[in-house]
Amino acid sequence: MFRSYLRLALFALGLLVGVQVPGFIDDYSKRVDAHRIEAELGLKGFRDTAKRFFNGDLVALVGHYQASADPVMRSDAQSLGTLVERSAFLEREANAMQGPWYGQVWHLATAADQELLEETFAAYRYQVLLAPEAIAWGVACALLLAWLLESLALLVGMLFGVGRSQKVQQRHWR
Repeated sequence: MFRSYLRLALFALGLLVGVQVPGFIDDYSKRVDAHRIEAELGLKGFRDTAKRFFNGDLVALVGHYQASADPVMRSDAQSLGTLVERSAFLEREANAMQGPWYGQVWHLATAADQELLEETFAAYRYQVLLAPEAIAWGVACALLLAWLLESLALLVGMLFGVGRSQKVQQRHWR
């Protein structure tokens, strides 16, 4: 009887963990978009200048700043270069989060920006979404967790002979 309740508890735990996945993905996507919009706003004036003098090429604008004899312009070239790189990175990150759900999960697991992940974890509030994808994630995680832990318990039990009758143990020791 206790084993049945333990299974139910593990299933419920897996369900609750699983329904968090779509919410976290959504929060991460929103955070990336917010940073991307902020980076674009910071580059707006520079983009206008690049359009007027360099056919919209921000890299050429950075190169012009770096080649300048003015030390202030050279110093600003490094700052502008950083802004341009950050904007391009955030654009790539936003594009990665626009793909299918499995691509988003893979990206978060393998290639997501650590700083953005930490920001998202810090601000994340646990939620129970009743969207179809959250329910699917919840059931899948619940079944997987229950199956893995029960398999592990059975394996440990087999190794230590738990659940075998005395007669079976004697037959194997002969």
